[in-house]
Amino acid sequence: MSQANEMTGAESLVRTMIAGGVDTCFANPGTSEMHFVAALDQIPGMRCVLGLQENVVTGMADGFYRIADRPACTLLHCGPGLANGLANLHNARRAGSGMVNIVGDQATYHAPLDAPLTADIEALARTVSAWVRTSARPQDVGQDAAAAMQAARTIARNLATLILPSDSSWGRGGVVAEPLPKLRAPAIDPHAVEAAAAALRSGGPNVLILLGGRGFRAVSQRLAWRLAHASGAAILGEFVAPRVERGAGRLPLERIPYDTDAATKVLARYTDIVLVGARPPVSFFAYPDKPSRQHANDARLHILARPEQDVETALAAVVDALGVPDAAYPAGADRPQRVTGKPSPEGLARMLASVMPEGAIVSDESISFGRGLYAETHGAAPHDWLHLTGGAIGDGLPVATGAAIGAGGSRRVISLQADGSAMYSLQSLWTQARERLPVTTVLLSNRKYNILIGEYKGVGAVPGQTAMNMLDLSNPGIGWVKLAEGMGVEAVQAHSLEQCADMLEASFHLARPFLVELVI
Repeated sequence: MSQANEMTGAESLVRTMIAGGVDTCFANPGTSEMHFVAALDQIPGMRCVLGLQENVVTGMADGFYRIADRPACTLLHCGPGLANGLANLHNARRAGSGMVNIVGDQATYHAPLDAPLTADIEALARTVSAWVRTSARPQDVGQDAAAAMQAARTIARNLATLILPSDSSWGRGGVVAEPLPKLRAPAIDPHAVEAAAAALRSGGPNVLILLGGRGFRAVSQRLAWRLAHASGAAILGEFVAPRVERGAGRLPLERIPYDTDAATKVLARYTDIVLVGARPPVSFFAYPDKPSRQHANDARLHILARPEQDVETALAAVVDALGVPDAAYPAGADRPQRVTGKPSPEGLARMLASVMPEGAIVSDESISFGRGLYAETHGAAPHDWLHLTGGAIGDGLPVATGAAIGAGGSRRVISLQADGSAMYSLQSLWTQARERLPVTTVLLSNRKYNILIGEYKGVGAVPGQTAMNMLDLSNPGIGWVKLAEGMGVEAVQAHSLEQCADMLEASFHLARPFLVELVI
C-alpha cells in the first residue's frame, strides 16, 4: 500500500468513498479502471459485485438504493461502457435512485489522439446525471468523490457521474477527502400547504391526493390517509412507483392505470388534484385522437411537494393545518387461499399473495401480464413492491439482484419477470448465483412481446404477418430452464398455479437463487 504522501488518485477515491459510507461497488471494469480495481483489492471495506454487462451493473445499483436508502457506486469502462448502462440509468433517474457512477477514461494526454475507445463521456453522462465532473488531476479525485457522494444523497435528482482519466487514477498525490454534509431538500412552500389545505376543505370526493416517489412509503401513506379520511378525498399513486410499502396492515393503495383510456376514466371526476411528490398524470405515449394529459382539462393541480422535496414534511404540514386526527386504515383484504388451475393474471396474484413470506421484496417487470396484480395482493404479508419506473425494459432482474444485496441477504426477493424483457439482462442470474442471493424468479413465459401487440393496436396500426413475426418469441422458443442452469441458477418449468406455488414455497427455504418458468 502506498504511503499517504504517495497515494494514487484511485486509492484516495476508494478511501474517500468508504469514509463517506459508500461501501458497495457494482462493477464491469476495463483497462482504464485497473488501478481503481487494484485499490479496491488492497483497501478493505468495499464489497465488489461483478456484473457481466453494464446495464446489469446500473440496474443493480438502482435496486440497491431503493431498498438500502443509500447510494452504491458503479464502475464502468469508458464511454461505451456507460452507454451500455444508460437504459437502467434512465430508469434509476425516474426512480430517484442515488448512485455514484465511476467511469474510466483515456489518460488526459492520450485523449487528443482519438484512440478507438475515446468518447464524449460527459455528454453521455449528462443525459441521465444531475451531477457530472471529470477529475483532471490525482489531487482532485478525493474531493470530487466527496462532492459526488453528496450529490447522490439528495432527494430525486441524485445520479452522480465521476469521470476518472486513467492518469488521474494511477498518478500520485491523491488526498482522502472528508465526507460533505447532506444537502437539505428545498423547503416546502407555505402557500402550497395553504392551497392544498383549502382544496381538501372544500372539495370532498372530487379531490384526489396523488402520491409519488417517497409518498409511497408507509409513513407518508399514513399521513395521506388521515387527510383523505377527514376530508373525503381519494388517494391514488402515480403509475411510476419506485418502491411501494404494502400488504397487510398498510393502506390498500392503487395506482393510476397504465392504459390511457382507463386512466382518463379514473381521473375524470376530480376537480382538484394535490400532487405529493408526483408529476401531473400523462400517458406514456401519444395516441391518435386521444389526449396526452389524463386528468380533466379543467382540473386544478396543486403542487404540494415536488419530487425533490420532503414529501413526509409536506403532508405533515397539511395535517397540522387542518388539525385532522389519526385514523385507522379501512379493513384490509384477507390473505388469499392457495389457488389452482391454469395461470391467469388474477390467479398469479392470488397465488403470490398466499405464499409470499413476510418482509419479501417484489421486483416487478411482469409488464402486460401483471397489470392487475395489485387488487389481489393487498392482503399479502407486509412487503415492498419495486416497479419499472422509466419504461426502459430490462430492469427487473438487475433491480431484484441489487435489492437482495441492499437488504443484506436477509429478505426473499421475488422477481416477476416477463420473458421478452428478461432477455435484455439475463446475465443478472449469473451474479445472483455468484453471490448466492435469495432471489426467486417467476419467469412469465408467453413467448411474445405481448405489450407491443397491445401498443400496435393502440396506435391504430393494422396488424399483419410481418409485424406479428417481429413480436413473436416462439420461433425458436427460448429455453429458460437451460439458460438459467447455464448461469448457475437451479430452474424448473411449471404449467399450473399449484405447481408454481409449490416451487416458490420450496425456494423460500434456499439460501441461493431459483427460477420457475411459468408457461402462460
